[in-house]
Amino acid sequence: MSGCAGSPDVGTHSHSTPPPAGLATVSPSAALTAPATTELRDPAQVASRNGLLRTRIVVEQKKVDLVGRRLWALTYNGQYMPPTLRLKPGDRMEITFENKLDKQTNLHVHGMHVSPAANSDNVLLATEPGKTFRYSYRFPESLEPGTYWYHPHPHTQSAAQTAGGLSGIIVVDGLDKYLPPSLRGITEHVIALKDFQIVGDRIKTQDLKMGAPTTRTVNGQLNPRIRIRPGETQLWRIANIGANIFYKVALPGQKFYVVAQDGYPVNKVYSADSIVIPAGARYDVLVQGGPVGSRELRTLPYNSGKAGNQFPQATLATVESAGEPMTPEPMPTTFGPTDDLAKASVAARKTITYTENAAGTQFFINGKQFDHNRVDFRVKLNTVEEWTIRNDTDEVHSFHVHTNDFQVMSINGKPKTNYGFQDTVDIPPRGTMVIRSRFLDYPGRTVLHCHILNHEDLGMMSVLQIEK
Repeated sequence: MSGCAGSPDVGTHSHSTPPPAGLATVSPSAALTAPATTELRDPAQVASRNGLLRTRIVVEQKKVDLVGRRLWALTYNGQYMPPTLRLKPGDRMEITFENKLDKQTNLHVHGMHVSPAANSDNVLLATEPGKTFRYSYRFPESLEPGTYWYHPHPHTQSAAQTAGGLSGIIVVDGLDKYLPPSLRGITEHVIALKDFQIVGDRIKTQDLKMGAPTTRTVNGQLNPRIRIRPGETQLWRIANIGANIFYKVALPGQKFYVVAQDGYPVNKVYSADSIVIPAGARYDVLVQGGPVGSRELRTLPYNSGKAGNQFPQATLATVESAGEPMTPEPMPTTFGPTDDLAKASVAARKTITYTENAAGTQFFINGKQFDHNRVDFRVKLNTVEEWTIRNDTDEVHSFHVHTNDFQVMSINGKPKTNYGFQDTVDIPPRGTMVIRSRFLDYPGRTVLHCHILNHEDLGMMSVLQIEK
């Protein structure tokens, strides 16, 4: 991994004294829980103006006020829950990125269709400690509206830095145009799912164990209260922006109506009692207020396989239905345009096989561990390819690819309904997923990987070359 060009720059936050070293192997404290005593706080926003979003991001270790504690965390601009970056299709984004950590880092705009080259979404570059880099993105008019996120992507440190607190939300406006007029301009909330393990007075970053006790937060808050009127419809942007763990999100007695997945509007709205959200995935959902009273937004028990982990039930937030009832609006059925690759001409087929060693300390794609100097897969711009992803392990892995989304054709041989493209999807243990992807607009070197970042950092990532 090569270092980005850039010179030291004066930051907006002073350096802080880091916590003592040598705590990597200490077990984390029990997960924290709390009654709902605070209102949900949506993150602050930095929005584009006249087609440009320009901002500064300073990466540093700081002590922050978090869930009633003072904890050392890795922060963007001194915050555990940094601002939401909000833009429109066709906008440009310029970020002055300053690294005040003692390790290299970089920035990835997860799920976004944008160039992987030069100083755009190029995760094969890194900013060294004490250096500043300037990212410049030019998004296409065809950028899909929905919810995305940003996080670090330096190989071997992605899990540590993301788990330490480095992640935030990106919103691309435009979902409103697909909603019926009566549902335009409704209340919307970011539901950013971030978890952390605590050792002493710090968030644990090294030697992370996925099955260890972890405190789950919404927007960095412990069990916040979400207010809704009976019958009211709200838009929730539910995003798993943590490093490793799964969420199976449910609001018992009520349904989620999915309008976008992974920043891609669905072609048909569908309802779900619960949604399994692997690290990196997002669902934009409509929720209607139930009868007067309180209900828990929960993550339900989830088992990721005999070589994986069993994640317990936990309360995420408390939904308080109160106030003057509203007449429930009918949920939309048809939504975004349909993009279907089922009848596309397939230029090539590839097989991508996930394996791991018995100890779970090394992870492979097609028998190889990640090497940024080696191109593992090549595709041609403006073609469609069909890939078979095999999970030859006894735990769930996710599949994520940068630059272009994909259509899931089948899982374990069972055809999947095409609601729209995605960028982060689970493959069951000993299972197989078939996808199709169209490579549009942007040549360059990019990557594909398991988005359980522990696995990515331990080798489960490949270089993909998109050729003109």
